[in-house]
Amino acid sequence: MSALIELGRAKVNLSLRVVGRRADGYHDLESVVAFADCADRLTLEPGGELKLTTTGPLATACGDNADNLVLKAAKLLAEAVPGLKLGAFVLDKVLPVAAGIGGGSADAAAALRLLARLNDLSLDDPRLQNVALATGADVPVCLLSRACDMTGVGEQLLPLALPNMPCVMVNPRVPVATKDVFQALGLRNGELLVGVTDVIRAPAWPEEGASIADWVDVLETVPNDLEAPAMRIEPVIGKVLQALRASAGVKLARMSGSGATCFAIYGAPTDAHAAAERIRRDHPGWWVHAGTLS
Repeated sequence: MSALIELGRAKVNLSLRVVGRRADGYHDLESVVAFADCADRLTLEPGGELKLTTTGPLATACGDNADNLVLKAAKLLAEAVPGLKLGAFVLDKVLPVAAGIGGGSADAAAALRLLARLNDLSLDDPRLQNVALATGADVPVCLLSRACDMTGVGEQLLPLALPNMPCVMVNPRVPVATKDVFQALGLRNGELLVGVTDVIRAPAWPEEGASIADWVDVLETVPNDLEAPAMRIEPVIGKVLQALRASAGVKLARMSGSGATCFAIYGAPTDAHAAAERIRRDHPGWWVHAGTLS
């Protein structure tokens, strides 16, 4: 059988509310998640033992393969599905790691989609869904790889109809650990951050056919609650946001996930590409991508 290929698209949190911290220590969230047109590429050569090779410009940033979520997801699925056919994975890594854009989660989700194709499993198979959540909180939405309103600890997904949004994504090449950001947020077990009044007043997301302006109007009312604690850990995030917000044509700029990647939405692709060029010129050490979110 010939090699199978899937893309692990970057995930961007357009909004992120931390509802509270549960008694078990996990955090309940609500987040509008979009996906970008930049992605890692994962190839599966069927047959033989399970293994992973990393290539690409950011391969060295992946660390020890034994800790890679691609292998974790594959091993968990093999435990859940007797006789699961496996093979050799090759990961072409282009997305920054520990960056708030779900690179590792997207790679794990791509691995699950590849194994589902190889083994004739439906993406709705509960075993696949359970393994996705067990691998990581962002893996279920990355498995779907389409815009969603994500709630709970990441397992509840409501598909959304987003327009194609011209965007710029910027990472200052400073890794930020999610656990450190949640620790800086400082919620105790059982503590709520979003009250009942906030839930009642939560905005309704725009319907299919809504414009970029319609979405920006609503998103401006819903922040990323992790932005402030992440900036305390890595103040350079503030500089990234300042650079994005100073660009011409920007409609909305904020941090994605737990950082340090930030994004900006524009009304036109020409504005996004011009902003990206200026930021690359002014900050040659930063990772910058101009494209679309959807």
